[in-house]
Amino acid sequence: MELESIPLTTIRGEATSLAAFTGKVKLVVNVASRCGLAPQYEKLEHLQRTYGDRGFTVLGFPSNQFLQELATEEAIEEYCSATWGVTFPMFEKVKVNGRHQHPLYAELTKTPDADGKAGKVKWNFEKFVITPDGAIHRFRPATEPDAPEIVGLIEASLPA
Repeated sequence: MELESIPLTTIRGEATSLAAFTGKVKLVVNVASRCGLAPQYEKLEHLQRTYGDRGFTVLGFPSNQFLQELATEEAIEEYCSATWGVTFPMFEKVKVNGRHQHPLYAELTKTPDADGKAGKVKWNFEKFVITPDGAIHRFRPATEPDAPEIVGLIEASLPA
């Protein structure tokens, strides 16, 4: 399936797709409010503020697959805004693994990480950078959003 055509729903219930972000460098992240990695929200927002006006966006996909997300989209949106000042687009809760895996994640998880391993999302805050040419780069949860390999990829993929 073409990534750009996969239907998505924003955290406020509006229908969209990745096509709305065509030409941008996209950092897709499965997020969870009650996760020990939640402080990564701060670094994700910093990337958004640093590169957002140059053709970059973070796309946050809440998931309760690891039992660490709030119950409702409204609670998630409030937490992200009040706690971390999140301004990047957020989407409805999705399943990142398993039988009911969201089609976006069915495609993204085919991409191997730096160790050559594709397959299931291991934990919250797994990151996928999608460059404007459609290339997908995968980073596991322990890789911080501001890691040199992520920032370098973003900078190299943005227009001069």
